Amino acid sequence: MTAVAVIEAQGLTKSYGKRRGVTDLTLAVPAGEVFGFLGPNGAGKTTTIRTLLGFLRPSSGRAALFGTDVVGHTAALHRRIGYLPGELALYEKMTGHDLLTYFGHLRGSSDLTYATTIAERLGADLSRPIRTLSKGNKQKIGLVQAFMHRPDLLILDEPTGGLDPLVQQEFYRLVADAKAAGQTVFLSSHILSEVDHVADRVGIIREGRLVVVEEIKALKSKTVRRLDIQLAAAVPEAAFTGLPGVRDLHIAGDTMRCTVEGPMDGLIKALAGYPVISLTSHEPDLEEIFLTYYMGGTPNAA
Repeated sequence: MTAVAVIEAQGLTKSYGKRRGVTDLTLAVPAGEVFGFLGPNGAGKTTTIRTLLGFLRPSSGRAALFGTDVVGHTAALHRRIGYLPGELALYEKMTGHDLLTYFGHLRGSSDLTYATTIAERLGADLSRPIRTLSKGNKQKIGLVQAFMHRPDLLILDEPTGGLDPLVQQEFYRLVADAKAAGQTVFLSSHILSEVDHVADRVGIIREGRLVVVEEIKALKSKTVRRLDIQLAAAVPEAAFTGLPGVRDLHIAGDTMRCTVEGPMDGLIKALAGYPVISLTSHEPDLEEIFLTYYMGGTPNAA
């Protein structure tokens, strides 16, 4: 028997009159998976999340969590969910500790032991009024309230906004711990490298349509990287022409620029014969990844 998906959408559509929201989205996320939901700002990530959570009513199609339709059952479903919204709004007059106590009571628990542990890991100050905190420190409080009750499902919308790199690394460890505990994580982002740290699979949404769902390894194997390479001396262009995956090659004296699709093994082996001073790899944006998949073709919803 096939296990019930923790998140399931069938033909999910949400429109705002003439404005585009989400169109015909079909997706299933099984228990225990970390699913990355990628798309540029305005692609429909937040609309999808808010519809899955029942905050928005779908125009058509179906959304279910834990095998239960979201429409009409949001209160019961939300008890099993930890949610971090993309636009975080907290009670500004409360301290972080007061806010977490309040959320704990709403969930039927006064034990903040685990919440305090998460706060310590993230470096969140729970003693100060929230209005005095920076954006990054407010984000830490938001993450603590999402994780604190060990929910079956975590839905995190742009979770690392405002966090410094060290705290981001601790967040990735929290997600890994959640996965190890059997929790399911749905994480939206507009940055590929963010979900690369933690995701098992990735879905890319573009202009309101889910255009591909891939395992993270498969996605990375098709990723296009733009490289700037500084060498100690001029190199012959013929030594790098025709290498697997290498295109847009430009060599001017001791400077090389190119793009590489997929594995870089061939280029690295060719470079081994020359003294390299520096190599800079530029993060591909989502539009470049989209074009890698669909150059010359028509995208289909997954």
